[in-house]
Amino acid sequence: MQGFSYLPSVGILSTYAPTVCGLATFSAALAGGMSARGIDVNVVRIADGTPAVDSKVVGELVNGSSPSVAAAAERLNGCDVAVIQHEYGIYGGADGEEVVEIIRGLRVPSIVVVHTVLESPTPHQRSVLEDVLALAGRAVVMSASARARLCAGYTVDPDKVSIIPHGAALPDAVAPKPAGRPTILTWGLLGPGKGIERVIDAMVTLKDLPAAPRYLIAGRTHPKVLATHGEAYRDGLLAQARRLGVADSVVFDATYRTPQALTTLLQDAAVVVLPYDSKEQVTSGVLVDSVASGRPVIATAFPHAVELLGTGAGTVVDHDDAGALVDALRRLLTDSRAAGSMAFAARELAPAMAWPVVAGAYIALAQRLVAERQAAA
Repeated sequence: MQGFSYLPSVGILSTYAPTVCGLATFSAALAGGMSARGIDVNVVRIADGTPAVDSKVVGELVNGSSPSVAAAAERLNGCDVAVIQHEYGIYGGADGEEVVEIIRGLRVPSIVVVHTVLESPTPHQRSVLEDVLALAGRAVVMSASARARLCAGYTVDPDKVSIIPHGAALPDAVAPKPAGRPTILTWGLLGPGKGIERVIDAMVTLKDLPAAPRYLIAGRTHPKVLATHGEAYRDGLLAQARRLGVADSVVFDATYRTPQALTTLLQDAAVVVLPYDSKEQVTSGVLVDSVASGRPVIATAFPHAVELLGTGAGTVVDHDDAGALVDALRRLLTDSRAAGSMAFAARELAPAMAWPVVAGAYIALAQRLVAERQAAA
């Protein structure tokens, strides 16, 4: 090894394809970006009852199994650096505390990617994350708001916390403004908390526009929501649209899309709307992908949206201000200058979010950890 010139092998612990969730998509894209840069990537996948389909998967973690926890740590020890995805609800034990034992069993340096930073965690949620942070060599968050919240609300060495943006697949070229009936798009896994009701309500007052828009809600119901509640949320939205007389302008599309097809979908939209209920969200992959597509974005005021769209790449509206949402939609659907300005600002941000750039930042961080380990030896 020659310090930063060495390409370390990387082990990733995460949900992973064919699991359907944002974290699995993130990890697959990160693994692909690292592999493209010459990194040997090995994935320990959190088992969900479906067989692994990617040759990068070298093992599976069975939650609640002590032997599997120990085996997962040993699999990761076979690499130079371990990258641990941290999210509540994916690991075994109360508040996912089994991940602490995995990290404690590592003999190689680790990078913990913190996807959720709760502003008001329970005492045990705080304890679990603080234990994870204490054991990690480095922690990565994806926004300045996440770093500020983490450093202010948790016991952590600020020098250990880095910001690396959430990655995105960039379009090959700038698409022209879509022709014909404009499409308002909300996309991603469907379930309560997405706030889609807000936009369906807004469609009532947008029917008078010269080019009346349609509202496309693209995405499958989240598997965990489907298992527990079936399609009750989707059915409720359909009933709302019928009740308000806008069912002919509200379209649901549960088609699974590849990253390339998703880019095409985004480029075909006049405006992307993320009307989430959450006021906690400091990381949103859907937001990053939407901005990277070069289309204007409207979002409720969750922290990542406030930070990213404050650059001019979109509009933020208060969660409870229905009038502001209608006004923002009306403006972007009728004022081509405003929409074009936001799209331009979004395209200015996009290069820093490209997956090759993001993967390179993780590789550089892994190299620093290996170099530090060598220097201390």
